[in-house]
Amino acid sequence: MIQIQENYPLEGLNTFGIKASAAYFTEVTNEVQLQEVLHHSAFRTNKHLILGGGSNILFTGDFNGLVVKSSIKGISVLEETENYVLVQAGAGERWHDLVLHCLDRDWGGIENLSLIPGTTGAAPLQNIGAYGVEIKDVIDHVTAMDISTSTLRRFSNADCQFGYRESIFKQQLKEKYFISSITLRLTKRKHVLHLQYGAIQDVLKQQNIEHPSLRDVSNAVIAIRKSKLPDPRVIGNAGSFFKNPTLSKIEVDKLKLAYPEIPVYPVDNQSIKIAAGWLIEQCGWKGKRLGVVGVHPQQALVLVNYGNGKGDEIFQLAKQIQASVQKKFGIVLSTEVNVI
Repeated sequence: MIQIQENYPLEGLNTFGIKASAAYFTEVTNEVQLQEVLHHSAFRTNKHLILGGGSNILFTGDFNGLVVKSSIKGISVLEETENYVLVQAGAGERWHDLVLHCLDRDWGGIENLSLIPGTTGAAPLQNIGAYGVEIKDVIDHVTAMDISTSTLRRFSNADCQFGYRESIFKQQLKEKYFISSITLRLTKRKHVLHLQYGAIQDVLKQQNIEHPSLRDVSNAVIAIRKSKLPDPRVIGNAGSFFKNPTLSKIEVDKLKLAYPEIPVYPVDNQSIKIAAGWLIEQCGWKGKRLGVVGVHPQQALVLVNYGNGKGDEIFQLAKQIQASVQKKFGIVLSTEVNVI
């Protein structure tokens, strides 16, 4: 039976470490409890927020509604052949724990996504990605519960309508489904390693690794992330605060005339991704501190809470950064973090 708590503190449930509270709070550990929550008056009569690891959220104040903490656990094999394995993981599993679980069994496909914070349920929602790999590359299907009918639905990879840090769960079906598990299709042999990012190659070269294993790639990614990104347990942050903007080739060619050194990453024949961190750094924000909040000195994409910063202080900082980038480059930065 679920328990509804009132005036619940959220400081320990968001990686920014923002002091905020929820008018009502509950935690679900299985789909039966989830159905119970969906029928509860506290859910039906209040606005609600589904919370995973709290690594992609910024509270700008108290949440005057019901926060539902997703803690559905469990990792199992649904199907296995000589070449691949279908691995199902509960939405409340810590993402990096799932990566390590798969590495221990030499299952390939998510090693480049090592050390990404948050839970597995948020992975398809955000279409998490890093170092040339996105979750869409390995998702077989997502199981989610319809909030209005309390029935489970299976979403194929195509059904999820993945885009850059986007999915159907952030667009047309936003707040209409509760993801309960995800299923990945991973390789058991003939692994395809994604080493195109120079930083990975550099780390492997430094370690004299010519024929890397899945674990070697994972360790390289972990080393890179630790060198660039602050530990939320030490400095409050939510990783990359902004998305890398995608522009047309024509727009990028114009920018290159004025800024030939601008870092670009081709998406397809028509679209090119621009490094948002570089844009922010060119506007003088890298390492800048405004009181107890600021921009991390090692990575301009990361906004940080140095002490008792308020969510609104970080949000106002983000808006100043957006305004300066738009003024200098004519580019509108979108937030990757969900602002509540």
